[in-house]
Amino acid sequence: MLADILKNFRIILASKSPRRKELLSELGLSFEIEVMDTDESFPSDLPVSDIPLYIAEKKAIPFVGKIDDSTLVITADTIVHINGEILGKPGDYAQAFDMLKQLSGQWHQVVTGVCLTTSSQKTSFVAQTNVKFKNLTNEEIDYYITNYKPYDKAGAYGIQEWIGFVAVEQIEGSYFNVMGLPVQHLYEKLCELYS
Repeated sequence: MLADILKNFRIILASKSPRRKELLSELGLSFEIEVMDTDESFPSDLPVSDIPLYIAEKKAIPFVGKIDDSTLVITADTIVHINGEILGKPGDYAQAFDMLKQLSGQWHQVVTGVCLTTSSQKTSFVAQTNVKFKNLTNEEIDYYITNYKPYDKAGAYGIQEWIGFVAVEQIEGSYFNVMGLPVQHLYEKLCELYS
């Protein structure tokens, strides 16, 4: 099992996300949380689908030179985009409402970049999931924002919450990627690298 394969590693998850912490725990791994401040800006001409990988790799840079080969750092970044426009974390109720109104009745993409770093190796990959929302009423959007306050979530929603149960009509790709970490892809990559 993966926990046995990685038993000699100190694993660091460089993320404050409770969803990523929960998902990584479900793989049966022991790990620490350590987050370094990172400028999450990116070049304006970078294709939208490349942004999460660029930022995930950027988040790994502060650890280089501070870790040895028995330390594995996992960094990740997730974006939600629709028609080429990135939907970040909403700053307030109005922004959250506008984002969910934009997603209503539409397909959108959730893309996560993941970077695995030791002192001598860096491996990165991307996962994309396509999600289709039903047409949401204003009352449904208001109920979700008022009760779940999704201000810490890209695209103003968490698929594992009420909105995921009522809004998601179709999904193509990893469900867990939409939560913030494509754990099946991560599992396969770690087995491939360290088995």
